[in-house]
Amino acid sequence: MLSKISEKVNNNERITPEEALFLLNSNELHLLGQLANTRREYHVGNKAFYQFNYNINYTNICENECKLCAFYKDEANGYTLSVEEITAAVKQIYTAGVNEVHIVGGLNKKLPYSYYIEMLQAIKSIDPAIHIQAFTAVEIDYYAKLVEKPTTEVLQEFKAAGLDSLPGGGAEIFSPRVRKLICDKKTPGEEWLRITEEAHNMGIGSNATMLYGHLETNEEIIDHLVQLRDLQDRTGGFKAFVPLSFFNKNTEIDHIARGSSGIFDMKLMATARIFLDNFPHLKALWMIYGYKACQVGLDYGADDIGGTYYDEEIVHSAGAETPKSLSKDEICELIRKMNRVPVEVNSNYELIEKENTPC
Repeated sequence: MLSKISEKVNNNERITPEEALFLLNSNELHLLGQLANTRREYHVGNKAFYQFNYNINYTNICENECKLCAFYKDEANGYTLSVEEITAAVKQIYTAGVNEVHIVGGLNKKLPYSYYIEMLQAIKSIDPAIHIQAFTAVEIDYYAKLVEKPTTEVLQEFKAAGLDSLPGGGAEIFSPRVRKLICDKKTPGEEWLRITEEAHNMGIGSNATMLYGHLETNEEIIDHLVQLRDLQDRTGGFKAFVPLSFFNKNTEIDHIARGSSGIFDMKLMATARIFLDNFPHLKALWMIYGYKACQVGLDYGADDIGGTYYDEEIVHSAGAETPKSLSKDEICELIRKMNRVPVEVNSNYELIEKENTPC
């Protein structure tokens, strides 16, 4: 089967889900890397991308209480940032050259709908050119239910207030079996897909994530990828696929999670790049995989290692040991050491053209 798959990839043809599962289960790691590189080079050549961004986790109070999450707290122990605090923080970091803000948070019923509109408007008031990637499909679903509005209306109002793109979080694994075990209160996978499709249809691009290394099977991993590829065929709105290796520390499933390894991480990246032939980009986030593994990921199909972030909280709550931020120069050095050309973009992969952009 490997020779057939190789022939398809070299001819820029699509592989089947059965072939993708074969690759994920294969021990032919070097061949996987070669095939993934063929796909990557077709899309981006020798470039590798990054974002100069700032991360805001506006509240850790969350009703969902997912067993996979170490970030959420109840009202007594949690925090919520005010719009004024968020605006002041963005103003400060903007002076350092940051041009994108990435926003995700918990599902906090005490926050009014106007809070999110005001947050978007306040950030755009600093500079309309700041790219705002904010609110997962799960958050959009929650806000819509709180105010009894269709999700399309919420998306339209957020877009008018300044929303530029959606992050890919909340997808986890689409398998209903697994979601019942790890995040039973979370928006179902089919709703995540529906809301994401709505966003794409109104010109709001997004990423697509997949969380692995917990209670899923390899078959469920491939099924997740199938549903993403099918949606991308319909909309073309996904900008990047973002695999996320599960951090189990301080979660309720730390003792039963399947875990991962560096070899499996590379196999998954390569398989995803080969199978998701309609996705232009694949991220190997330095914050998730560490410096060396994100560099190796660039040889297994990835073409983006993430952004500067500044004070990310969610994965660090679950045991990530990487720093909470990197400088532009540090990111570019990681990329250059892999003989790739660093390119600064926003999350829609639009080039950032400023005097301070090169590094």
